[in-house]
Amino acid sequence: MSDEAEDGVRPPDSKDQQQQSKALDSLKDHVEERQLDSTRVQQAMASINARAEADRHAQLLKEKELAAVKISQEDLDIIVEELELDRKVAEKRLREHKGNSIAAIRSFLND
Repeated sequence: MSDEAEDGVRPPDSKDQQQQSKALDSLKDHVEERQLDSTRVQQAMASINARAEADRHAQLLKEKELAAVKISQEDLDIIVEELELDRKVAEKRLREHKGNSIAAIRSFLND
């Protein structure tokens, strides 16, 4: 009673202190988990962005390589007319097969 009389506040018993301590620890754990989760998200996003950039770079290299392949316009015209295809689609497939019209036509028939 002497403690209450001095400052008017009852000191918390050990059970209350334990509960408060557990609650505080739980709160700290939650905050730390959130920080770890946000770090993981940032790392994952960086990884996704790096992968997307690498894919774009690979696609540009492939397009550049295909553009360098020489194709016969006569072969392209035949493929477009006979298979009734879009010119760009036929041209890309012909370039993918290094200008070999027979291989390009077979690839369309096998799709």
